[in-house]
Amino acid sequence: MAHDPSEFPVQAAPFEQRLTNFAGRVKGGQARVVAIGSSTTAGEGGIAPYPQRLLADLRIKYPNVGIEVINRGVGGEEAPAELKRFDHDVFDLNPDLVIWQVGTNSVWQPADQNPPSFADTTKAIREGVDRLLDAERIDVILMDLQYVPALLTPAKLKKTEAMVEAISEIAHVKGVNVFGRFGLMKGWYDVARISFDRMVDPGDDSRLHASDWTTDKMTWQLTDAIVAAANKAPHGT
Repeated sequence: MAHDPSEFPVQAAPFEQRLTNFAGRVKGGQARVVAIGSSTTAGEGGIAPYPQRLLADLRIKYPNVGIEVINRGVGGEEAPAELKRFDHDVFDLNPDLVIWQVGTNSVWQPADQNPPSFADTTKAIREGVDRLLDAERIDVILMDLQYVPALLTPAKLKKTEAMVEAISEIAHVKGVNVFGRFGLMKGWYDVARISFDRMVDPGDDSRLHASDWTTDKMTWQLTDAIVAAANKAPHGT
């Protein structure tokens, strides 16, 4: 499907880091992306998840490249549990680019579900990024939280904003990219006046999960950011 980047006055912030490994593999004709995370990655409510859409979008951008996007999302998980899956669900797959969607469940899950603490979550994110970078052949994108009512309640807002800031700081310190989903969706809401009724899955009573519309628009912007960052690399196409 055609994509018009001028459709909204709010666009995702461009990536700060070049995607050198991914760009080199694209130039060679084959590239593999692994997406790890929770329900945004795994899919929820019958809505096609972003990794499935990303594959289709990247194949439009790179029609002559064998692109793979492997979905390793598990609904409800958070960084400490995801980190334990890295050997089998990330490294064994030999990715050129890893997109790690993280941080939401630590903030949102009720205390009686024993979510990992803020400290444990951010510690696991730092350790996970270090492991990915130590491989020296993997580009990294962190995807932060969604801007949705479930995360904006008086009980959740401060922790939500702190997690978004922590993910941004980790990305900056480690020299990896962050896809600022929270800021993007906030801009849609504040500037473009897109309602939560449109941005949130209408079948989700928790008001946590993104709608089909949001997932589609977000994935196109993620695709554009990936391609732009790959094009800046020395071996970019």
